[in-house]
Amino acid sequence: MDYIKNPETIEKMSFVIIDDQVKADYGGYPTENQIEKAILRRVIHTSADFDYLDNLHISKGFIDRTLKAIKKGLTIITDTNMAYSGINKKVLEKMGCQIRCYISEDETARYASEAGITRSMASVIRAAEEAGPKLYVFGNAPTALFKTLEIYEKKDENLIGIIGVPVGFVGAAESKEVLMTSNIPSITARGRKGGSNVAAAIVNAILYEADHRYG
Repeated sequence: MDYIKNPETIEKMSFVIIDDQVKADYGGYPTENQIEKAILRRVIHTSADFDYLDNLHISKGFIDRTLKAIKKGLTIITDTNMAYSGINKKVLEKMGCQIRCYISEDETARYASEAGITRSMASVIRAAEEAGPKLYVFGNAPTALFKTLEIYEKKDENLIGIIGVPVGFVGAAESKEVLMTSNIPSITARGRKGGSNVAAAIVNAILYEADHRYG
């Protein structure tokens, strides 16, 4: 069988197809901002779902704030190993940033069991105790997003922002609505849709822009 094998070619062709369909079926992207377009393109690429043109919400100032923090060095906190795995470590290291996922650590399991909470919530509590600026990235756990909102109810300069796109039927839509109405800089997706792949795609789009600017 004759088929395309080069990953870069596949990605480039995919983006061309996405852009063409966005133009033909939706009249173009809902924003003129090139970084926001790049985020939408990558989210659609990873999900094959054009609904994100309508339901992805990027709060004002989030991208600039995050780019500046990446330049100075921050820590990304993910709620799943899948999101952790999907984020480009090479670019992250080049930018002098770190990434952590506490979900599978024994200490997290012990904390969750003793407190009677989810491991996702315990992960957030542990992460918040660490010093330094943080970007929280959630694609799976509404409880992690709710707990983060509780912890940072009062302004904290160490909180750069939240990428909150948990997927699911219990608490996912509700947690994202609370995030959108908060004062915390964020990117989220209205409704039930989301996922670790979507969360990682958003982060990578921003990382590639940071690399382009500062790398």
